[in-house]
Amino acid sequence: MSVRLRKWKTKEGKVQEAWWVDVKYQHPDGRVERVRKASPVNTRRGAEEYERQIRHALLTGAFGKEQTERKRITLAEFAPRFITYSENNNKYSSVISKKQILDDHILPFFGEKLLDVIGPAEIEDFKALLRKKKSGAHARKVCATKSALRKRKDVKPAPLSPKTINNVLTVLGKLLVVAKEQQVIQEAPRVKLLGRLAKPAFDFLTFEEADRLVAVAEPEWKPLILVALKAGLRQVELIGLQWSDLDLPRGKLRVRRTIWRGVADLPKGGRERTVDLPASVVEALRTHRHLRGPYVFCQQDGQPLTASRMQSPLPRLLRRAGITREQGCIGWHDLRHTYGSHLAMRGVPLKVIQELMGHAEIAMTLRYAHLAPEARESAVQQLDRPVPRFHPTPEGHIGGT
Repeated sequence: MSVRLRKWKTKEGKVQEAWWVDVKYQHPDGRVERVRKASPVNTRRGAEEYERQIRHALLTGAFGKEQTERKRITLAEFAPRFITYSENNNKYSSVISKKQILDDHILPFFGEKLLDVIGPAEIEDFKALLRKKKSGAHARKVCATKSALRKRKDVKPAPLSPKTINNVLTVLGKLLVVAKEQQVIQEAPRVKLLGRLAKPAFDFLTFEEADRLVAVAEPEWKPLILVALKAGLRQVELIGLQWSDLDLPRGKLRVRRTIWRGVADLPKGGRERTVDLPASVVEALRTHRHLRGPYVFCQQDGQPLTASRMQSPLPRLLRRAGITREQGCIGWHDLRHTYGSHLAMRGVPLKVIQELMGHAEIAMTLRYAHLAPEARESAVQQLDRPVPRFHPTPEGHIGGT
């Protein structure tokens, strides 16, 4: 097999590797043609398969003809087709996220490059650039207020987080796969994500803090706070909740939709779920019953709430309840984390928590397994309790007194 692994160093001194194919073929007229190309699949097996494809194309006379017949286009030219694919197959929020990633990261680097010349080396160069890039999540306004200027002092933009980089690489990889499916390119190079990432930190309220928050909430916001704390709905699920989703006599809530930027869609993962409600939430929702429209939490004209409308009440209630943090602040999603944390701390099995919260994988739920210091301390104290009457010994025998 005429395949070999080529190694080189980038300007930054990083070692790169790529599998190359080197094929010599003698045509019937005696002419010798040599083809040297990087394998689209950067493995030995992928390179060997690519070599067989090239030899077959040379033997049949098809080599080079497909490339000339197929119009070679740049990534920028293909981007609208990729967005159309996303609009047909993804949620509205995912489409908006992909558009943002294309505009902010992928198009500035790859926009003018032909799709069929984007290979492993170019992708690794792009990854290196992302690791040095500063975040633009909080872009600075040209005409900033005095308050904003004071906050800027000694604050420098942070680099892109590993999770953000992986999100960008995932979109790039999907774009290349779609280009292959639509026969724009022959092979889609593999896009390797960053290695194992640390689990993101999150915050939640203690039992006492949650009670204080509910106690200070105005009647308008108390039912919403209770449903967030004791049913674990995401913010977009709270906004999309309708009275027809509730079965208060049975204490059930059906999560059927989300509303994000005014667009209704299925819940995350495309699956509905049923949540059991504690008595305090059932009573609060009965008291909250109104005739302004189908949405449980709505504005005065019956229209559903918006993320901007929900932005100020929670910080105000947290200040009133005296709930503060040395770093960061409590947001609506932290109330969902509070729900998961409190269930785990009360001994609810993780599988049940997964179903209640609508997690697609148990790995998402495992973050609640050993969160609270109080729970860990209580577990450790069990070691000082009297020895049980029957207990296993290291040899596997049952011991006792």
